[in-house]
Amino acid sequence: MPSIPPPVPAAPREKTSNELAQERTDLAVDRTLMAADRSLMAWVRTGLSMISFGFTIYKIIEGFQEQGGHAHNVNMARNVGLFLTGLGTVAILIGTIEYWYRLKGLRQSKVFRLWQPSFVIAVVMSVAGLLMFLGIVFQFL
Repeated sequence: MPSIPPPVPAAPREKTSNELAQERTDLAVDRTLMAADRSLMAWVRTGLSMISFGFTIYKIIEGFQEQGGHAHNVNMARNVGLFLTGLGTVAILIGTIEYWYRLKGLRQSKVFRLWQPSFVIAVVMSVAGLLMFLGIVFQFL
């Protein structure tokens, strides 16, 4: 009985130029998405620093005033706390809005979920900043 030679493996199919271009585009979208995530987290970090610093200043000055310390302006603690807390909250909101528009633009090139973890964190931090701001406002009403 004659032996049958083993089949010759087919040469791997080379990708077409359209397939290569699509692969590069997908990778570019992924890199842009990761860069947008990093930018949003930088906005959150900066805003959170301002919020926490504003709230800390507010509490420290309020503590000095309660111990009988002299302040040139009775509302100084409230004003400084409101300014920094409000500025930090606005910074997070601006970063979140910018991120949202960036994601909407990227979704035209590639499908991915809109509720990225960094976006969720930014929304939570925006709400926390708003609550601290309102806490300072209503403390003195």
